[in-house]
Amino acid sequence: MTLEYLREYRTYFHISQSYGISESGAYKSVRWIEDTLIKHPDLALPGRKELLKSDVQYEVALIDVTESPIERPKKSKNTFIQVRKNATL
Repeated sequence: MTLEYLREYRTYFHISQSYGISESGAYKSVRWIEDTLIKHPDLALPGRKELLKSDVQYEVALIDVTESPIERPKKSKNTFIQVRKNATL
């Protein structure tokens, strides 16, 4: 549920409809997951002074949550069906 919210930018309403729960229940679930991940020590980022030390090696995991472009057909005047004005009454 949280991944759908973060990755697809779905509204809480649509997420709640998919899972059969209330909108406030979807919000509370997503917020609880986000808050839990933020508080976890394995996911905490080191401070600036720690990053500037040269003798420290870090293990990094990246999660891709960027937007992906969607290929859509180009709109042009030729794609619309021309209708004569006299044909409609």
